Amino acid sequence: MNHVLCGLAANPALPSDLVDRLIAIADTDLAGALAGRADLSREQAVALFSRVGESGVQLAYEGVLAAATVDPAAHPYTALALLDQGCGRPEWAHLFVADPVPEHREKLAACPGLPADVVETLAADTDVRVVTELALWTTPEVAAGLGEHPHAEVRRAVALNEATPPDVLAALITGEGLPPARRCLVCDRETTPFTHDPHCPRPDCDLPPGASCDGSHESTVHAIQAAALSNPGTPTAAVVGFADHPSMTLRWALAGRSDLPPRVGARLASDAVPGIRADLAGNPAIDEALIRVLAGDHDPRVRGRLALHPRVPLDVLTLLARTSRAGATLLPRIAAATPAEIMELVRSPDPAARMLLAHRRDLPPEIRDALARDPDAKVVKSIASHPGLAEGQLRAMADRHGVQVLAKVAANPDATPALLEHLTRHEPPVPKAFLEIARHRNATARALLACLEHQRARPRAAGHPALPPSVIEELLNDADGRVADAAAANPSLPPAAMADLVRRAA
Repeated sequence: MNHVLCGLAANPALPSDLVDRLIAIADTDLAGALAGRADLSREQAVALFSRVGESGVQLAYEGVLAAATVDPAAHPYTALALLDQGCGRPEWAHLFVADPVPEHREKLAACPGLPADVVETLAADTDVRVVTELALWTTPEVAAGLGEHPHAEVRRAVALNEATPPDVLAALITGEGLPPARRCLVCDRETTPFTHDPHCPRPDCDLPPGASCDGSHESTVHAIQAAALSNPGTPTAAVVGFADHPSMTLRWALAGRSDLPPRVGARLASDAVPGIRADLAGNPAIDEALIRVLAGDHDPRVRGRLALHPRVPLDVLTLLARTSRAGATLLPRIAAATPAEIMELVRSPDPAARMLLAHRRDLPPEIRDALARDPDAKVVKSIASHPGLAEGQLRAMADRHGVQVLAKVAANPDATPALLEHLTRHEPPVPKAFLEIARHRNATARALLACLEHQRARPRAAGHPALPPSVIEELLNDADGRVADAAAANPSLPPAAMADLVRRAA
C-alpha cells in the first residue's frame, strides 16, 4: 500500500482535477480511499468504477453509483449492493434468483423488497445457505412457513429473525406442533453419530466447535433454543422455564430479556456464571430490590454493568463508583439526574458521588466552578473537560493536581493556545496530554511540533491543519506509514506538493 497516496486521496482539500488524476492511476487500495470521499461526483464514481471494478460495492453503498452504469453479469456484487440499497433494477432480482452461483443467490436473499415470486423461489432453493439467509431477514409470513423447513439450520435463522411471529418462536423452543427437522449441517457432512472436535485440524472445516448430531440434530436444536430465547418476540411464558436449565448458554440468553418476571431475575442473580449475572445487571427490566442484591456481587463485571443501569439508585451508584471503575465516564443515571439530585450530589461529602456528577457537561456554571475547586483530584479530573471553564481555572487545576488531570485539561474544548503550549512543557511529560493536544482545534504550530516528539501523538499531529506546511511536506517521507498517511491527508498540505505527489505517482 502507498500510504502517502492513500492519505492524499482522502484529503478534503484535494482539488478535483487531482482527484481525476488519481482515479486514472488507482489500484485497489487507492480506489478504496477515493470511493470514501464526500465530494466524489457521480462522473468520478463512474470513472473509478471503470478503472477498478472492485470499488463498485463501496461506491454503491456510498450512494454515488447509479444502476444504469452497472452490468450485473460483469459486476454481480455491485449490482447486488445496489439491490440491497433499494437502488437496483427490478429485473435484477429475477436474474440473480436463477444465478448458478450460490453466493449470489445468498446475497440476494438478504435484500429488502424482493418480488413475491423471487422470495418463493429463494425459499425453495436447494442450497441451505440461501434459504438460511432469507430466513434471517424475511417477513413474518415467510418466516412462519420457514419455521417448518426440514433443515434445522433454517429454523435457527427463523428463531433469530425478530419479525417471526410469537407462536412460531414458541414452537421452535419446544418443537411442539412442528414436524421434526430432517437435516442439519453436521449430518449433511458427516456420518452420525458425530461430534466435531473443538481442535479440528482440517483447514477446510467450518463446523462450529462441539457441533454434534446423533440423528436428533442436538447441537442445532440447542442453537435454535438459544436464538429464540434471545428474540424479544418470543412469549414470556415460553422462556421462563429456562432459568434452571443445565445449559449455561440458554440461561445466558434469558438474562437479557426485558420481560423477565421478578422470580426469574432472582433465580439468575444467584447463577454461578458471572457473565449471566452481568447481563442481568444490565437488564433495564430488573427492579430496585434486585439492583441492590446485585450491587453486592463480588465480580467487578457485574458491578460495572449495574452502574450503567438507567434506574440504579444514587446511593447504590455511589457505592459502585467506590468499588469499581464505574465512575470513569458519564453514566445514564447521572445524565438523567434531576436538579434536586444534582444538588444532593455536589454537596455530598463522598468524593465518589461528586466525581459521578462531574462527568456531566451541562452543569450550571456555579456547580461546575465548585467542582473545579474540589480538593479531590478524581473529581477535578472528571470536571476538567467541561466547556466554559476559564484559562485561569484550567491552569489552577493543572498546577494543583499535575499529571493526574493534565490530559483532561488538554481535552477541554476551551483550552487556549497559550495553555496548550504551557501543557507541552510540563515535567514530567504526560503522553496522554500530547494525544489530546495533537487533535485540539486550538493547538498552535509550536504545540504540535512538541507533539511530534512523542510517538503516539505523532500521527495525530501530522494531520492537524495548524502544522506548518513545510513540516507537513517533510512528514510525507516519515518512516511511520501512519504519519505519512496523516500528513498527506492534511488539508494544509500545499497544492503544489499535492500535485507533485500525483505527478511522481503517474
